[in-house]
Amino acid sequence: MPDSVDSNNIFNCINKNFDNVNKNFDYEMKMRKIREELEKKFSEYKMTLSFMAADAPIGVLGLSTVIENALQAHGCFRIYDLINCDFSKIKGSE
Repeated sequence: MPDSVDSNNIFNCINKNFDNVNKNFDYEMKMRKIREELEKKFSEYKMTLSFMAADAPIGVLGLSTVIENALQAHGCFRIYDLINCDFSKIKGSE
């Protein structure tokens, strides 16, 4: 009789641990998904803030008049216009 009690006890412990492992795995998967979503949202938020902060005229940069005029002639009137600008295509006055 003691052998059956021990085997039942072991079986119950194994089932309990298995359930705990499943719960922990599910919890970790949910947390990973939440972390990924948060990282994505923070990245989008950071980009939005960068563009909002860059929504100012290029005059606030204190560039020389020659450089500012060359940028404006190329269509760069706001700081965010400079973010993806190809400066090799900007020609100064000759």
